[in-house]
Amino acid sequence: MRVLITGITGFVGSYLAEYALSQNAEVFGSIKWRSKTDNITHMTDRLNLIECDLKDPLSVNMLVKETRPDAVFHLAAQSFVPTSWHAPGVTLSNNIMSQVNLFEAIRSNEINSSVMVAGSSEEYGLVMADELPVKESSPLRPLSPYAVSKVAQDLLGYQYFQSYELNVIRTRAFNHTGPRRGDVFVESNFAKQIAQIEAGVKEPIVYVGNLEAQRDYTDVRDIVRAYWLAVEKGAPGEVYNLASGKMWSIQEVLNLLISMSTADITVKTDPSRLRPSDVPCLCGDSTAFRRLTGWEPTIPFEQTLQDLIGYWRVQVREVQNKHA
Repeated sequence: MRVLITGITGFVGSYLAEYALSQNAEVFGSIKWRSKTDNITHMTDRLNLIECDLKDPLSVNMLVKETRPDAVFHLAAQSFVPTSWHAPGVTLSNNIMSQVNLFEAIRSNEINSSVMVAGSSEEYGLVMADELPVKESSPLRPLSPYAVSKVAQDLLGYQYFQSYELNVIRTRAFNHTGPRRGDVFVESNFAKQIAQIEAGVKEPIVYVGNLEAQRDYTDVRDIVRAYWLAVEKGAPGEVYNLASGKMWSIQEVLNLLISMSTADITVKTDPSRLRPSDVPCLCGDSTAFRRLTGWEPTIPFEQTLQDLIGYWRVQVREVQNKHA
């Protein structure tokens, strides 16, 4: 099977590439000339990496024509919510137009690919307490420019399926994390700060934002299995929640990470880490997807966090060794 992964150098993309290789797929990935390849260095000899600017229709057309994939996993996006507040126009144009270009290239080249669009639980936005856990039929009330861009991507997937019979499968993954998670994301940032404190390169203070928000976490390695199953067994035009079904407050996440360290740590709020508006609670109902595919998360959240903090301990040590 020929698989194209946009955003292959990213956190999720790198794990999906590993999983696709384990399934004996021929893996192609779109990269920018300035893309950091740290996440995929260990497997670049088994990947077919093609330079492409997803915002350029001609570039995307060449990518699709060259790869002629059986399956496309569209992961590339500006995915950091706070950045979308500072650069809403860039977030919207990047995330929406990249997908339009991809769809148009598949359509114009008459390639019968299955296309998985990676949506987000952020699309649901303002969820009322009596609406939990969130089902696919729940209303979409996005609370950030990023979330609006993901709603647009989601609905474009539906529209291209209805209008042109593109085999688009939409997923709405709830929070997922693990090793390689970028340090701008809350749980990874906490883990990095703790690793730096342990190494003596940072004062023993973990700076935090809103600790009251509650999120549904799944390990990234379980999520990429779900993405693969979505393409294998998902129905074109449908949308599927991918979630553990259990909520953790950010305070609980922080407490778990601190309990994994012997360092004496103080916690302080940093006002710059607070958002103009935040989604208070997100917990997903993935019953439909589980019934269809048999998927279940297999990695306990505590193990995910243990692996995450272990990853950052290695990263911090490597930085220290470079400067030694």
